[in-house]
Amino acid sequence: MRMLVLGAGLQGSACAFDLLQHPDVTEVRLADREFSALPAFLTPYRTDPRLVLLPLDARDHAAARQAMHGVAAVMCALPYYFNLEMTRAALECGVHFCDLGGNTGIVNEQKALDAQAKAKGVTVIPDCGLAPGMVNILAQLGISRCDTTESVKIFVGGLPQAPEGPLKYQIVYSLEGVLDYYTTLSWIVRDGKRMEVKALSEVEPVHFDTPVGELEAFHTAGGLSTMAQRYEGQIPSMEYKTLRYPGHAHIMEAVRELGLLDLAPIDVKGQKVSPRDVAIAAMGPKLKKPNGRDLVALRVVVRGVKNGKPITHTWELVDRYDEAKGITAMERTTGFSLAITGLLQVAGVVAPAGVHTPDEAVPGERYIAELAKRGIIIKELVA
Repeated sequence: MRMLVLGAGLQGSACAFDLLQHPDVTEVRLADREFSALPAFLTPYRTDPRLVLLPLDARDHAAARQAMHGVAAVMCALPYYFNLEMTRAALECGVHFCDLGGNTGIVNEQKALDAQAKAKGVTVIPDCGLAPGMVNILAQLGISRCDTTESVKIFVGGLPQAPEGPLKYQIVYSLEGVLDYYTTLSWIVRDGKRMEVKALSEVEPVHFDTPVGELEAFHTAGGLSTMAQRYEGQIPSMEYKTLRYPGHAHIMEAVRELGLLDLAPIDVKGQKVSPRDVAIAAMGPKLKKPNGRDLVALRVVVRGVKNGKPITHTWELVDRYDEAKGITAMERTTGFSLAITGLLQVAGVVAPAGVHTPDEAVPGERYIAELAKRGIIIKELVA
């Protein structure tokens, strides 16, 4: 089968790598504007005829549609604002499509294309990374195992194994995306009603086994995807929080409240500049750790009732940088998740044709088994 990966950044490259490990994949088209910074783990495949590096500007919609012809599925690892147009292109070409998502408004626009996807006989699955993505599939699995569900709590974070500096953080994906999550209201469900809360709020401690230790959790946007609106009035409490080392949220909240993350340009010595652009330019180099080793910590807790008795399903993951292959934990949990979704779409084991989020479409047990094949081990506890 031929597969197309849009975007040759960190997650797109990891997605392509994972697809190349699959014996039934005969070609992986990795498309981007240029390829000067391909990660080292793809170097052995530069001479492999199955890996086709395809120059493509996603703003050229005709070229994007041309790249999609003849493939079984498209996996989009471009910035979220490309997702809607790339979905439309995939539907025109009649191919399966999934993306990393992260913007619930765009996901709702994609879901409006459900009839077109059904007419083409293909599936569209937005939000297929780590969070949203993996965590939503696990949450849905817990919900499906309860007769009634009382609460869903999701915690996840990408962290340095050796924290340093005031933020105790290193860039594991787009800093622009991180700051967007820190400045956007977060949807939750409380007392059965959907509501918005401020990002970085309601900080609470969350403990993991050594050497991770104690982390802090706080609200950020995007992680629940459409689950908050899907389960409003059905589940009393549902929320998603980001994990960081203690003290991070307090500093970033101060930075935000001082206006340093605002998007609107301000006058600086006669020049119009966006404070957030300045923040990214100033902080970015200091938060890039080329030799830093990362980890991903995740916990999903679903509490409910089964056969008249209280029950709690907990899933936990701590994944670390792959020293042998040079692949980060964030690339493994996000890029590999995108690849798994595309492969399951082609295999026909997800929901029927249409537009579905991962929690609506992807079978949890099969998904966990696919992660385990890649050494990403999710532990489950039932109490």
